[in-house]
Amino acid sequence: MVATLIVELHCHSTCSDGAATPAEVGRRAAARAPVLFALTDHDTCAGHAAVATAVPTAVRAVELTCHEDGRSVHVLVYDAAGDQRWAEFEVLLATQAAARRERLRAISARLFRLGIVLDVEPILAAAAAAHGRVVGRPDIAAALVAQGVATSRDDAFTRWLHDGGPADVPLARLGIADGLAAVRAVGARASLAHPHQHGDRAGKMLRRFAKEGLDGVEAFYGRYDRGERGRWLKIADGLGLCATGGSDWHGEDGAGLGVEIPDERGQALLGWLGRA
Repeated sequence: MVATLIVELHCHSTCSDGAATPAEVGRRAAARAPVLFALTDHDTCAGHAAVATAVPTAVRAVELTCHEDGRSVHVLVYDAAGDQRWAEFEVLLATQAAARRERLRAISARLFRLGIVLDVEPILAAAAAAHGRVVGRPDIAAALVAQGVATSRDDAFTRWLHDGGPADVPLARLGIADGLAAVRAVGARASLAHPHQHGDRAGKMLRRFAKEGLDGVEAFYGRYDRGERGRWLKIADGLGLCATGGSDWHGEDGAGLGVEIPDERGQALLGWLGRA
């Protein structure tokens, strides 16, 4: 029998699109006791302090939204240096968050011109009160449903909010190269999240950006079977990348935190994150 370790380097809280508060995620992680743990909310580290209360060894991390060739690419970024340089990376995240808030205000203005009155300030205030939760178009969609203007979030996106829709406002996009430059500047590590979402393009991205700091790939993703894991492990080994792992837990009923990885992979991951 192959010895295994439990790791959880990809999960979410109410600071982004998860259902559990950071404190609850921390409590669940403490009960599961993974050898490595990180909360990776989208574009914010606001929940780290709360999870670190329950799991003092938690790695500060974020799931950074980048774009390449017109597509969203999620990069898992981990604070491997563990020093004050991470504050520089937080400046980038704060800039992205401010752009999202202004986007919601601009979308509200477009909706007004379409005859729909929606005050986004309560949405922004509620997000700020919830550990600075990141806001986006789904918040607008939910508000439209609450007002009875749309029948569902999908309806709101179909009618007004989809890319290029009548109320959509383009968001300034962070390219992978720029995101990785910020990662390198603070001594952090970066791994491509859920690579299956990009199909064959994932391998091309990894080959293209490996030397720029994208030196990991999430081969042990919570929903992968043995065959899918093998596909990404082969690419990781071929390119000399670290194989990372996480459940991508958002609070789903019946699902739990943590994935099992072979001990040798776990030891390599610990070294990659400076935790060996």
